Amino acid sequence: MISADNEQFDQALLRQAFGCFPSGVTAFCGLLNDVPEGMAASSFTSVSLDPPLVSVCVAKTSTTWPKLATLERLGLSVLADGHTSIARSLSAKGGDRFSGIDWEATEGGAVFVHGSTLWLECAPFKCIEAGDHDIVVLQILSLAVYPDIAPMIFHASGFRQLSA
Repeated sequence: MISADNEQFDQALLRQAFGCFPSGVTAFCGLLNDVPEGMAASSFTSVSLDPPLVSVCVAKTSTTWPKLATLERLGLSVLADGHTSIARSLSAKGGDRFSGIDWEATEGGAVFVHGSTLWLECAPFKCIEAGDHDIVVLQILSLAVYPDIAPMIFHASGFRQLSA
């Protein structure tokens, strides 16, 4: 067991603590000048049923979020357990993040990753400043659910799979 109080917190300890909670991994993407732009995010959660809202937390240091924030439609794909290379590619700091990724876009410009367990076409709803991150709240406009596809899990700083 590791125990600490507020004066002892550092980024490494907080990352270790936050890593105790498993989460899904999403691709958060849209078309910018007809070119896909996007990023991976594991800080995704449902927010509201009425209206239908979800949220993603984005670091203030992100160079991708300011581009995505200008778009009217965004695609959120919940990545599948075989999407490790896609998650790594969308997390890269440079290069063509979509190289080798099978994707498609809606008329509105939301971009989705093929083989994902869930697609949500969203519109920006609200952005809330929260420390070194922004909480991006999105309104769901349409969805496609693939319940037979197992999601990717992020836990203890690694990609995992669900097991029966």
